[in-house]
Amino acid sequence: MEIIFVVVLVIVLALFFDFTNGFHDTANAMATPIATGAIKPKTAVTLAALLNLVGAFLSTEVAKTISGGIIKEGGGGVQITPDFILAGLIGAIIWNMATWRFGLPSSSSHALFGGLIGAAIVGAGLNSVDFGVFLSKVVLPALAAPIIAGVGAYLCTRLAYSITRRNGEGKTAHRAPFKYGQIFSSSLVALAHGTNDAQKTMGVITLVLVSANLQDHGTGPHIWVITACALAIALGTYVGGWRIIDTLGTKLTTVKPAQGLAAETSTAAAILASSHLGFALSTTQVASGSVLGSGLGRKGADVQWSTAGRIASGWLLTIPAAGIVGAIAAGVAHLGTIGVILDTIVAVIAVLWIFLSSRKVADPEISNFDTVGEAVGIRGRKRKLRKDRNRKRAAMKRAARIDARDQRISDRADAKSDAGVTVDTDSEPASGSGVASTSDTAETEVDGARADKGDTK
Repeated sequence: MEIIFVVVLVIVLALFFDFTNGFHDTANAMATPIATGAIKPKTAVTLAALLNLVGAFLSTEVAKTISGGIIKEGGGGVQITPDFILAGLIGAIIWNMATWRFGLPSSSSHALFGGLIGAAIVGAGLNSVDFGVFLSKVVLPALAAPIIAGVGAYLCTRLAYSITRRNGEGKTAHRAPFKYGQIFSSSLVALAHGTNDAQKTMGVITLVLVSANLQDHGTGPHIWVITACALAIALGTYVGGWRIIDTLGTKLTTVKPAQGLAAETSTAAAILASSHLGFALSTTQVASGSVLGSGLGRKGADVQWSTAGRIASGWLLTIPAAGIVGAIAAGVAHLGTIGVILDTIVAVIAVLWIFLSSRKVADPEISNFDTVGEAVGIRGRKRKLRKDRNRKRAAMKRAARIDARDQRISDRADAKSDAGVTVDTDSEPASGSGVASTSDTAETEVDGARADKGDTK
């Protein structure tokens, strides 16, 4: 009965981790189309949720990597037990929530690996970790994939802008169709995310079932495990991590539709390739690299290197930080059932505290990024920038019209003066009055136009 209780508890925590993975990584697919206005926020997260649900059923290669690759089992390794897995999950969940709290696009995958590795080291030392698998399946893809995706996004962005560059008359080709392309490419990223990330939770649940002798060793995830994980990540995606959407969509670089299409296409290609090869890739790192590459590919784009530095720091800290929390939780779990219950209580309190503290944030840039369906701040800021730009253009046009009118009035006055028109008040009082009146009117119009021009400026 005790082992069943712990297994059920681990499955619940695993599904909650899958949920946090969903809302943490919604930005990977939908940050750029929301930022460019290609798709409405609620429509975006709904579409992403459905495609994550479908993607979770397409492959289980990554699940096999999680359940039988990184942690050594048996002789020379660690004895995999449900409480060990629970400790690893706690490390991953707390780090996921902490990075969400600060809008930091960190890797849910690496948080999971870090938590499990920390728990394994406490249980059986460094020899319990297969560092060869860890390097080949986690570290090397984590280093290579963002660079490859970033270079791909850079080249695609340069290509898109070269095709639609200004012609000889100074006119720019119409770039609106890129917005429609963004809808397709972001959908592909959401599908790829489901094929990659949901499987990690499937692997964890499979691992705990095998460790409790409730499933044969070497078998893949059961259909109920696949279904539960698919629903959990889809629900989390629908809730949406608006803080991280804000970071990727607006704070890393200003995203235009052509950039967004290039970034999402590169992200999807990298994730789908890694899923096929069984690499437990971080979709967050790939998406961040793609957005950064697309920003470098557009002339005049303002890349916020301070934000990029924060994201990189989060990447470096994820595995050690989650590992430390997982190790502490594993040490407490060694106390037995009391330790498992204590771990769970502390984890719940930590999650609630992080969530409640996030509700008190007064930052106007992220205060609207917590409720599904609300007019999120990204679109509000984009709309404000568009209105400001339109106002500036209108003011410039008014100033040009005033200058032209000013010039016409001056030219007429000069033409009349050059023609030798004189005012003879004795013989032609009416004509003279008319000329004087016309001259006065012209001078008045000139003064008024200049005054209007000054007000406009």
